[in-house]
Amino acid sequence: MTVLLDEATTANASNSLVTIIMLIIMLVFFYFFLIRPQKKQEKQLAEMRNNLQVGDEITTIGGIIGKIVSIKEETCMIETGKEKTKIRILKSAVRSVDVKAEDAEP
Repeated sequence: MTVLLDEATTANASNSLVTIIMLIIMLVFFYFFLIRPQKKQEKQLAEMRNNLQVGDEITTIGGIIGKIVSIKEETCMIETGKEKTKIRILKSAVRSVDVKAEDAEP
């Protein structure tokens, strides 16, 4: 009888250990394949938005393409279209910098 109890206890302990190890492996997987890449992408976006310069040609999240004419703390003024319409947008609305100011043709 004691032998049976010891075997059952050992089996339960090993099952618990396997379950804990699997949970740890899943957490490590989620960190390296989901959380870490997302944080890296957010860091790159923040860096790009902090390095905006007057003269950069940008595309907004809404699809508006324009050229930056002035920059304040949280906003920037862009010029778009043939009529050079000016629009004030948040820096957080900038999706990408298409042409940097120093790369643009004079």
